[in-house]
Formats: sequence, C-alpha cells, structure tokens
Amino acid sequence: MKQNSSLYNLIIILCTVFLLACAKEKKDIIPVVKTNKEGLPILQPLKEEMPKLSPAYIKEKQQKVAHYFDKVWTDKDNVSFLVAQNGQIIYENYKGFANRSKKESITKETPLHIASVSKVLTATAVLMLIDAKKIKLEQKVTEFLPNFPYPDVTIQTLLNHRSGMKNYAYFTYKTGVWDIRKELTNQDIVTIMKKNKIPLESKTNTRFSYCNTNYAILALVIEKVTKMKYPEAMQEMIFKPLGMTNTFVYETSKHRGKVSLSYKGNMDLAVEYLDGIYGDKNIYSTPRDLLKFDKARYAPSFLNAELLKKVYQGYSHEKRGEKNYGLGIRMLEFDKGEPFYYHNGWWHGNTSCFINMRKEKVSMIVISNKYTHKTYQTKKLAPIFGNYPFKSVDDKEE
Repeated sequence: MKQNSSLYNLIIILCTVFLLACAKEKKDIIPVVKTNKEGLPILQPLKEEMPKLSPAYIKEKQQKVAHYFDKVWTDKDNVSFLVAQNGQIIYENYKGFANRSKKESITKETPLHIASVSKVLTATAVLMLIDAKKIKLEQKVTEFLPNFPYPDVTIQTLLNHRSGMKNYAYFTYKTGVWDIRKELTNQDIVTIMKKNKIPLESKTNTRFSYCNTNYAILALVIEKVTKMKYPEAMQEMIFKPLGMTNTFVYETSKHRGKVSLSYKGNMDLAVEYLDGIYGDKNIYSTPRDLLKFDKARYAPSFLNAELLKKVYQGYSHEKRGEKNYGLGIRMLEFDKGEPFYYHNGWWHGNTSCFINMRKEKVSMIVISNKYTHKTYQTKKLAPIFGNYPFKSVDDKEE
C-alpha cells in the first residue's frame, strides 16, 4: 500500500512539472500580431534570424558585385544600388543627383520613384487582405466597385494581368475623353471606362497582357475594403510596421516640388496629367526600405502556405516560353533550375529593378531617376549567387 502511495505521489509530481513546463513554454511564445486594433492586416518584420554570412563569403561576393557596378555605372549616372543576402547587405552604392539644380545628392535615405515596382507592394497589400479573409481571389471586382463595367474581371485577373482591360494611358489621351490639363484620378478611370464604353482588349482570362489599369483598380479595391485612401492604407499596412521611414505614396497636393526629380539625359522631365494615379506606380522608396519589405515576405506569418504558393506560380502558358507572371511578380521559368523572380519599372525618367531570388535569399534593388536601361541589366549578377543562365557583365554580346 505504501509503495502504491509513493508511486501515486511520483506521478503527481511528474505531471505537475510537465504542466508547469508547458505553461512556461506557452508563456514564452510571443503571438504574431497580424492585424492592428482596427482589424487591418499589417506586415510584420521577419523575426526569425537568417543564417549569418561569413566575412570571407561577404568579401568574395562583394568584390564581384563591386566589379559589376564599376563596369556598368559611371559618374554620369543617377542610381541607388543594393545587393543583400539573408537580409545582410553585401554591397550598396549611391551616385548622382536627386535634384541637380539644387545639388542634392542621392544617398541611402533619398526616396526615388520606383515606378512599376510599386505593383509588388500593391499586390502585397491585396494578398494580406485576402489572407485576412476580407477579399477572395476569385471575387468579382463589381462586388467592390459597382460602376466597374467588366463583370467577369476578378481580383486574381487584376493581379496576374489577365483582365483583358486596356491601358488607361492610351484611352484617356483621346480627344474628348479627358482634358489632359487636369490630373486624372483612379476613380476617373472607372468613370471614363463606363461612360465611354471602353471595350476590353481581349476576353477576360484568355491571355496575359501587362496593363497598368489592373493595379490602378486594385488600389481602389484596397480603399474600398480598408475604408482608407490608398496612401494611408499602404502606410498603415506596410510602411509603418516595417519601419520604412523613407517610403511613401506620392500625392500631388503634398509632394509636388518636394520629391526627387526625373531626368532624361540633361533634361528635367515635367509632371503630367497621369502623375496622380497610384497602385501601378507612384511609390517613392529606397533600396534599404525595400530590403526590409523583401525580408518581411519571408516571415512565416506573411501569408498562409496555400496562398503563398499561388503568388509564385505562373498563370500564363498560352505560348511556350520563359516569361511568366504570378500574383504581383514577374518570373522567368527555365527548363532546368529555379524560377527567377523579379519586377522592373519605368515611369518618365525613373527606372527600377527588384529581384527576389527566393532559393538563395538574395535581394537586388536598383533605382534610377535618370532614364537608363542599365537598371534592367542587374539580373547579370544572379550567377554569382546561384545557377541562372544569364550572361555576366564580362561576356561579350553576340
């Protein structure tokens, strides 16, 4: 009897220790906050440490990247340039002027217009709203925007450029459609499409056609769902939580005359009636801020696994080829090896390149406010970090 009592006491003690250990472990787990107090999804910084790169590895890669930079970019260029791996900056360089007449140099804190790389951030906000079950991929746009004139267009066909819509830059320029002395807004695009019965370029979801209108409409969907203007929603959902202090959405009333200028050769490029449209463009940022953004998209809390998989798959296979588009990201799909994920941008004299090598955890971010195609050559750095079939900067063009 005494033996049974002792055994019983031992079991009680062990159970108590186990429960206390579980309670401590549970207490130590910090819950991931995916929404703010208003229920708006917010992008969390990556809390998990990526493996540290060795000094020898950094030095080796740094020398190769610096060799590329010195060969491609000259003192006549304007550029913000950064290459990182595992969230650690390997090389960065900043050249030229944000404002030549004022002798304002480009530094690591200088926001430049990132053009269509803005689409990656717009898509991210939409995907977060989908993950929070405030939007569905397959939902019709008309459920959010009743005056939207194309009943078959869904959120997904906006994200992957399969809506079939025409580019607003073309149909708004026609005589009698819009007074180009007035700044166009996102809502004006919907009004014009409906009023003027602008036809689709192709039947929805029958082919890929890259079109800025898709992302201008997505900005309106973000506004409808969040009950905030797009600049404010992006600030609350992405920029502020990640500490992207040098990133903002351009608003003419707030920023005209206060942002970096745009150049082509020695000529300053003027603003025009399309400069008020956002979602497809109009985010100003820096490579360091965009690195924070890129790192955050690796966080386990970013999106559920099923949705994340959909982001990085191609949706356009009508014709055999390497080029494809996911949900807010371009890709090159090779017969062998990893897909190459990226997004380029161009608006006025601003060109940009955002490369996200997911397997190697490499980020390459290049922005210029002086028109050049050099920005798009950045993919030539990929073979330094992985098995990608791009010519290096030292290879002679055939």
